[in-house]
Amino acid sequence: MRNLRKWGLLLAFSGFLSTSALSQSDRELATYYFEEGSYQQAVLYLEQLWKHDKSQEIYDMYYASLVATDDFERAEDLVKKRIRSKGNRATAYVDLGELYVRFDRREQAMEAFNEALELLGPGVGNAQQLANAFVELNELDLALAVYEKSAAMGTKGLAYNLANLQGIRGDYPGMLESFCELLHERPTYLRTVQNSIHRTTRFYENPEMAGIIRTSLLRAMQAYPEDIIFPEMLVWYFNALGDFAGAFQHARSLDLRLQEDGARLMELGNTAVANKDFATARQCFEAVVEKGPDSRYFYIASNEVLQVRYAELEQHLPPDLPAYRTLAEDYADTLDALGLSAETAVMAKDLAHLKAFYTGDIAGAIALLEQVIDLPGLYDPLVALCKLELGDIYVFDDNIWEASLLFSQVELDFGDDPMGHEAKFRNARVSYFGGNFDWAQSQLDALKASTSKLISNDAIDLSLLITDNYALDTITEPMEQFARAELLALQHRYPDAEAALDSLLTDWPGHALEDDILYRKAQWARLNGRFEDALTFLADITALHFDDVLADDALYWTAKILDDHLNRPSEALTYYEQLLFDHPGSLYVIEARERFRTLNPEQGD
Repeated sequence: MRNLRKWGLLLAFSGFLSTSALSQSDRELATYYFEEGSYQQAVLYLEQLWKHDKSQEIYDMYYASLVATDDFERAEDLVKKRIRSKGNRATAYVDLGELYVRFDRREQAMEAFNEALELLGPGVGNAQQLANAFVELNELDLALAVYEKSAAMGTKGLAYNLANLQGIRGDYPGMLESFCELLHERPTYLRTVQNSIHRTTRFYENPEMAGIIRTSLLRAMQAYPEDIIFPEMLVWYFNALGDFAGAFQHARSLDLRLQEDGARLMELGNTAVANKDFATARQCFEAVVEKGPDSRYFYIASNEVLQVRYAELEQHLPPDLPAYRTLAEDYADTLDALGLSAETAVMAKDLAHLKAFYTGDIAGAIALLEQVIDLPGLYDPLVALCKLELGDIYVFDDNIWEASLLFSQVELDFGDDPMGHEAKFRNARVSYFGGNFDWAQSQLDALKASTSKLISNDAIDLSLLITDNYALDTITEPMEQFARAELLALQHRYPDAEAALDSLLTDWPGHALEDDILYRKAQWARLNGRFEDALTFLADITALHFDDVLADDALYWTAKILDDHLNRPSEALTYYEQLLFDHPGSLYVIEARERFRTLNPEQGD
C-alpha cells in the first residue's frame, strides 16, 4: 500500500513538471507571437495560459490580442470576469469602459465609467488611482469628477493633484486657485508649485497668462492676508517676468513685515544689477542702508549704492566726466562718514579708481590705496585687488616698472589661483608696453591654459598680436610704436594714441598691423562717442581684411554700435546675421544669435 502511494506521488509530481514545462513553453511562444504582432497565433496560447495564470502580464497580452483581432465578445467577457475577481473594481470598470470606447460604444462606455465613479472609495490613494486611469484615457472631465467626489467625501491632500489636472485640462484659473489653496495649507510646497506653474504656463512668454497668474495671486493675498507665502510668490512672479520694480514692492513689504536684516533685498538688488535695472537695484540697496549699521549688510549695501551709480555711468558713451566727478565726491563723503576700515576697503578702492582715472588726482588715489593695503586684518584677496588697482594707476601714470613690481607681488602670492593669473597677464602687458616682447610672449604662453576663460582669451589675443606682427618681423619699430599707442590709449590720451598709429601707417604702409590699427582706432572712437568714425574704421576691416582674425570682431562691433548707440536695429540685424553665417566659430556667436532672435523672432532659428 505504501509503495502504491509512492508511485502515485511520483506520477503526480511528474505530471506537474510536465505541465509546468509546457506552460513555460506556451508563455514563451505567446510572448513571441504577441511581440511580433501575430495576434491570432498569440490568442491560441494566451487562452490556455489564462485558465491557470491570472497574472497582469497574461491579462494585458490576452486583452490586447483580442482587441487587435476585433474579438469584442471574448474581450468583453475577459474584462467582466476580471472585474469580478479584481480587488479594486473601480479601475476595472475603467478597463471595461476603455474597451467600449475602442469599439465605438460610447454610451456603454459612459455607463462603465459612471459605475467606476460610483464605486470610488474614500482616501487619497483610491482617488489618485482612479483619476490617473481616466487621465490615461484622456477622460479629463471624469478625472476631475473623481477628485471632486473624493473631496466631498472628506478626503484631504488632493489639491496638488487637482491643480495639475486642471492645468492639463487648460483650466488655468482653476489650476491657480487649487495651487493657492495648497500653499495656504502647506507652504512647504512653494518650490514645487513654482516649478509647476513655470513649466505648465510659460507665463514669462505669454502676457495674457501672466495677467491671470497675477490676478490669482493678488486674490489669494486678499483672501489670506496673514500668509506670507503669497507675497513671496509675487516676488518670484515679478522676478520671472523681469519686472524687478514690481518685485521690490513685495520684497520690501516682506522685509518690513518679517523684520528681516535685508538679505532678501540684497539678493533682489544683485539680480536687478545683473539685468541692468539700476534704478530698482538702488532702491533695494538704499532700503538696506536705511536699516542702519545694525544690519549685517549695512556696509555692503552702502558700497553697492555707489557701485550701481558707477555701473550706470559706464553704460554711457562718451564718458560723462562731470557725473564721474560728482560720484567721486559722494564716494568720499560716504567714506568719511563711515571711516576707513576693512568693511569699507572696497569702497576706498573704487574711490581711488575714480580719483585717478576721472578726476586727475593720481597722488590722492595712490595714497588712499596704500592706506587700504596697510589696514590690519584685511582679507588677502582684497589686498591683492588693491595692489592690482594700484598697479593699473601706476601704468596710467606712465610708471610701468613700479606697476610691474606690484603685479609680481600678487603673482608670487597667488600662484596658479585666478588672481595670480590676472597678475601675470597684467605683468605681461606691462612688458609688452615696454617693448620687451619676448618676455611678454613667454608669460602669455603660460597663461593660455588659464582656468579663467576671460584671462585666457585676453592672453591669447595679445599673444597672437605679438606672434603675427613681431616674431616674424626683423623690424621692431612698428610693433614698439603700436604698443606705445596702446599705452597712451590706456592712459586716456586718445589723440596722442591715434596720432602714433597714423604715423605708423605713414612710415610703414601696408604693414601687417594695418587691421589691428583700424580695430584699435574703431574702439577708441566708440569709447569717445564718435560712433560714425568707429563704423568707418570697422567697415575698412570687413572690406580690406575680411579673411583676417579681426573680421568677426569688426562685424560684431558694427552691429553693437548700430544696435546699442545709434538705434538702428534693422541695420544691426544684417551684421549679426553675417557674423552667424560667415564666422560660426566666433566667440561672439552666442550673443549675436540671442540678439538676432530678439530683433527678428520670426527667423531667429
